[in-house]
Amino acid sequence: MSSSYEKYKRQRAAKDIARENISRKKENKFFTNLKMFVLISTALVLAGFVALNLYLSSLPPIPDLEEYKPNIVTKFYSEDGEVIKTFTAYTYDRIDLKDVPDELKEALIATEDKNFYHHNGYDIVGIIRSSIQNVIAGRAVQGASTITQQLARILFLSNERTLTRKVKELEVAARIEKTISKDQILEMYLNNVYLGAGAYGVSAASKIYFNKKLNQLTLPELALIAGLPQAPSVYNPYNSKDLAIKRRNQVLKRMLTMKYITEDEYNNAIKAEVKLSSVPQIYTTNKAPYFSDYVIKEMEKLGFEETDIIHGGYKVITTIDSKAQSAANESILKNLKNFGLNKKSQQAAVFTFSPIDGRIIVYAGGKNYGESQYDRVQSIRPPGSAFKPIVYAAAMEKGISPNDIIDDSPITIGNWSPHNYSHRYRGKIPVYKALMISSNVCAARVIQEVGIRSVIQIARVLGITTPLEYDYTISLGSNGVKLFEFVRAYGAFANGGYVVQPYAIERIEDSRGRVLYRAGKTKSSHQISLKTAAEITAMLKTVILSGTGTSANIGKPAAGKTGTTDDSRDAYFVGYTPDLVTGVWVGDDNNKKVPGLYGGTVPARIWKDVMTVATKDLGANDFEYPVIELENYHASFSKAKVIGDDENPSNENKETAAPQETSSEQIPNSETEPTVNSAQTSAPAAGQTAEKESNAPKPQGAPVPKPSEKPKAPIPMAVPESLR
Repeated sequence: MSSSYEKYKRQRAAKDIARENISRKKENKFFTNLKMFVLISTALVLAGFVALNLYLSSLPPIPDLEEYKPNIVTKFYSEDGEVIKTFTAYTYDRIDLKDVPDELKEALIATEDKNFYHHNGYDIVGIIRSSIQNVIAGRAVQGASTITQQLARILFLSNERTLTRKVKELEVAARIEKTISKDQILEMYLNNVYLGAGAYGVSAASKIYFNKKLNQLTLPELALIAGLPQAPSVYNPYNSKDLAIKRRNQVLKRMLTMKYITEDEYNNAIKAEVKLSSVPQIYTTNKAPYFSDYVIKEMEKLGFEETDIIHGGYKVITTIDSKAQSAANESILKNLKNFGLNKKSQQAAVFTFSPIDGRIIVYAGGKNYGESQYDRVQSIRPPGSAFKPIVYAAAMEKGISPNDIIDDSPITIGNWSPHNYSHRYRGKIPVYKALMISSNVCAARVIQEVGIRSVIQIARVLGITTPLEYDYTISLGSNGVKLFEFVRAYGAFANGGYVVQPYAIERIEDSRGRVLYRAGKTKSSHQISLKTAAEITAMLKTVILSGTGTSANIGKPAAGKTGTTDDSRDAYFVGYTPDLVTGVWVGDDNNKKVPGLYGGTVPARIWKDVMTVATKDLGANDFEYPVIELENYHASFSKAKVIGDDENPSNENKETAAPQETSSEQIPNSETEPTVNSAQTSAPAAGQTAEKESNAPKPQGAPVPKPSEKPKAPIPMAVPESLR
């Protein structure tokens, strides 16, 4: 028994040892295979780089290289075939390398290619390093283009973002290095690199940005220029001085790291102010300069680099209407001049797009691109009473009707007591008239009725992204908006409640005519009901026909709203036809008062000029909306709902009597809307002003649309559940 048991134990132990050995062999085999894979992969990669290096080293030089100049033929076209921008006109000022300050050469090398004098046109170590970083990040976060490769791209290559082009870039760079010396390469690069504002080469950039010769620039000025090649429009100090300074300081930091400058020089340079020359006249043929800048940004979003766009020889078909754009440019200059707004800071902006398909038709970010390249279509300014249609849209979504009654009399909400222009009040009036005459107190009553949250939610679903205070004063447009987003929001009123995303580019072709990009289906979303869009449109028609926007009447069906902020710092007119929506802003860049400026004056006149041309070939079609009958306010209101009844027991179950008939002298043709302080948030002023009344003949009453013989179409509710 004992003998058998001992034998069993020995057999068991032997089996365990065998299993362990097998397991170790399997484990050792796995790690052995893994090591072999890593070694083989590494060897193959190294072999590939060695082969590439040998191939590039064997390439012949390029004949007549010093005679080459960049092929700058990219053009932007309007939708009607006009060239609106061409890159063939530019400032080019050649300079010898010996005349380039050492600090600039050092700054460029430190920033763009620190191993410039130690490689053969390409940096294998840099390529490996950037490849590893990009793999780790899962996207392209680091490039490895040397100065020679950049020169190769500028002089010879197309700008498609492909592996094939990258290989060609390496090939051409290697051939350049075999043809001319390092100093000659650097000289050609310094003379041909695009540095923004129409400047090709460092000498041209020195004159454009600082109005100095290159050898007169200070260290911080030279560093600013050295930081431009990576993204000329982004770091252009005329476009964004803050970004230009940030980039300049990065260049200075790299110079310090490479010991090109001392700690004291670095500390003094980063504190230096940027003193630019007056902004240069346009150095390119450019009929729509602000729009062209926007197109470049859109192309960058599509994956094109700015330098590629400049040098690529592309044909870019845009959505702009050249005739309407010219009309906008001319109207801005004419109307600002006629109104005495001649200061550089006194500006205007116009944005027009199709609410149906999203095409951008007009885009003017200022009155003179040569004096200011700042794009005011994208700037944030308070819209004043032009924001009221959004407040009323929230009311319509809650079931309030244009023919309901609202009390145009003083009101106090908390510590806020808004008042109308000249403290003029009309008593009980229909909701549509409250919007037509732009009553402040009525807008305050509406937002009190529907709630601040509902108004903010409507603004958000219509595409307004700028901050909106949770405060009743937003009903009077106290918070800033972008003209671009504001016009897009109005597009929903013109298009049955659909918010449509504007776009600028129809098609991009390369120099061979191949289509690289074609615009897809327009992005749109249904955000407010057809009923609300129809009611807001019916009310805003009266603004142009009999309210504060009569100066914008173009003689065909249109709707719109004026807006003016406190002390006339900002004035708006935003309006639309069934086909196009246009917004106009006029004001002072420095937020200064502009006495006498109201939304019904210069903005409305510019709007009329632009829309007259833009809609010329579109006919005079009316909105295809269900009929919204507006009760004439001289007629009796039969059992009309009074806004606020549910919260005012004294009005319960009472009918509203017809208001006293008002004489024509008491119904202004162009009453100004209440205005709010541009900086006002939750602590409103005691009251707001309104737009100046015009001396034009006064209408007896608001126009009442004729009843349609067609049956009324059903009106679906499209508002999101959270807003109902």
